[in-house]
Amino acid sequence: MLKKIILGVGLATIIGANVLVSAPESTKTTVDQAGFITTNKKVFTDPEELTWNLLGQIKFVSKKDPRYGEISFPVVNTKLKGLKGQKIRMTGFIVPIDNKTYALSKNVFASCFFCGQAGPETIMGIVFKGETPKLKTDQYVTLEGNFRYNENDVDDWIYHIENAVIIKGAK
Repeated sequence: MLKKIILGVGLATIIGANVLVSAPESTKTTVDQAGFITTNKKVFTDPEELTWNLLGQIKFVSKKDPRYGEISFPVVNTKLKGLKGQKIRMTGFIVPIDNKTYALSKNVFASCFFCGQAGPETIMGIVFKGETPKLKTDQYVTLEGNFRYNENDVDDWIYHIENAVIIKGAK
């Protein structure tokens, strides 16, 4: 029991104090250099770059819906499920939904999901961080925000980008 306590305290001291790892002088390395993350440093990661190809890797299953009867429900792939709530980056064309709401589309408006030229996996709902900017139809933009998916509500988009900011393509 005493050995476990001493070992635990020793390990915490090494990681927390950022001391040198015991090794011959020529191979000494700090804990940071060895790949450990210490508590006194912030770690920033780049947003995950999503592609329309990845979003298109989706399956559909037929289920009964109380309002619409037998319809197809999406089954999102496991990679995307692992990104739920994570910061992502996505590029596409702006499609107006109404005079206050936009979606991000794989295709331009003339070939988008609403015109029957593509599936529902080729469009993402957008919720902007702060005030919604004034955008033009088919404006090509890159957004960063938090990823959310929907497999249950047939009246909602399958994919969403929330707290979105335009990082490329704003005019």
